[in-house]
Amino acid sequence: MKKFIVLIIFCITFVGVSQENKERIMAEKQANNYVYEANELVSEDFVAAEMEYRKALSKQSDNIAGIYNLGNSYYEKGNFEEALYRHQQTAKLATSKTAKHKAFHNMGNVLMQNKKCKEAVEAYKSALRNNPTDDETRYNLALAKECAKQQEDENKDDENKEDKDNSDDKKDEDKENQDNNKDNQDNKDGEDKEDEKQDGEDKEDENKKPEDKKEDKNKGDKEKEDNKKPQPKPGQLSPQQIKSLLEAMNNQEQKVQEKMNAEKQKGVKVKTEKDW
Repeated sequence: MKKFIVLIIFCITFVGVSQENKERIMAEKQANNYVYEANELVSEDFVAAEMEYRKALSKQSDNIAGIYNLGNSYYEKGNFEEALYRHQQTAKLATSKTAKHKAFHNMGNVLMQNKKCKEAVEAYKSALRNNPTDDETRYNLALAKECAKQQEDENKDDENKEDKDNSDDKKDEDKENQDNNKDNQDNKDGEDKEDEKQDGEDKEDENKKPEDKKEDKNKGDKEKEDNKKPQPKPGQLSPQQIKSLLEAMNNQEQKVQEKMNAEKQKGVKVKTEKDW
């Protein structure tokens, strides 16, 4: 009885596994058909090809050919972000060294297009670990190393320039602080001198005799009265200057009139006209 039960369980398990394998094989076959159709369309109709690749992946999500070819089609269209993602998927899912080599090689190409040279170096190295004989990968690795070195040198130059700019800014700030301190000190010295001068004048006033103070007061009153008198503005003539100028003009006019009268008496001169 026990043997019979075990036999039934074995048969059910075998049938289940067989059914699962059958479904997996069918899905793989359908996926490969979609990949084939996509490969035929990709050079003429990218949108249709992309749709077929996605159909393939919906049937078999780990279909290496579909993922890899979809990544290549994205690369050809300049969609480097999607291309990188698909090749990373391929490198992760691939079981053969050949597939891994191709995935890492193409990852390096995408990274070079994105100016990520340092990351590209690592991708090409991984590709060569899976296929050390590929001269194309070795050549790309050399280019990536040179590019990474140039970027590193440029970054150093930028850092040095930034440090220099910061140093110059600090020097300018220190100089400005020194100038401000000097101005403040000059202002303080000027205020101190003004205070000393005022203190000296106050003491001088205290030491004056009453008669001197009275004389200074009278002198100040006289200056105030003089200041009240109208003063000619700069560029204007005083009344006395205007009077003298008018007298000179009258004298000159009288001389001109006398000369004209004398000429009238002699007669007018006639100009000579030339004939042709």
